[in-house]
Amino acid sequence: MNIDLALYLPELISVSVIAIFMAISPGADFVMVTRNSIFYGRSAGLYSSLGVGLAVWVHVVYSIAGLALIISKSVILFSIVKYLGAAYLIYMGWKTFRSNADLTIDQNNEGDKTLSNFAAFKIGFISNVLNVKTTIFFLSLFTQVVNPETPLWIQIIYGAIISLAHILWFSLVSIFLSHPVLLKKFQQCKSTVEKVVGGILMGFGLKVAISNQ
Repeated sequence: MNIDLALYLPELISVSVIAIFMAISPGADFVMVTRNSIFYGRSAGLYSSLGVGLAVWVHVVYSIAGLALIISKSVILFSIVKYLGAAYLIYMGWKTFRSNADLTIDQNNEGDKTLSNFAAFKIGFISNVLNVKTTIFFLSLFTQVVNPETPLWIQIIYGAIISLAHILWFSLVSIFLSHPVLLKKFQQCKSTVEKVVGGILMGFGLKVAISNQ
């Protein structure tokens, strides 16, 4: 079957622009990657970024499968996602707020080794999967921007673009925040930073919980 790719170029451009703005807009994923980068070092931040980017595929799969439309019409399903996400943010925020771990910096520009790469990946993955902002984004994208007649393989390309945008952006954030100079400054006021980051995460969680969306 011959497909005129030019027909889908406007849609591709729209998805790409939206994906970039979606990735860089401040939110729970940004705070979570920031948390792991400044408290546990560059490796933790990068693995968290990878987790966020790969979690995007969960949203892509249910959107392509048509579940996005079902979720958008179901108050119960959407509420389940919303409250699970809120609970996770509040839990991680409280855990950060109460943290007493010391931040150390070694010659490899890494932080405290108490967070494994898998744990960092899992935090980023769960954060994005339960991120209600991301859910709303995909509900809107695949029900209003992407044409239902768009071929499956092109929709998969859209998913790859969105996933890559998230991985690249959050990796850059992690690399920047884990710079030795910044880490030393964070170390000097670590207790305050922990409380601020923890408070922000709990704030996001409460905002999600009481949101009418």
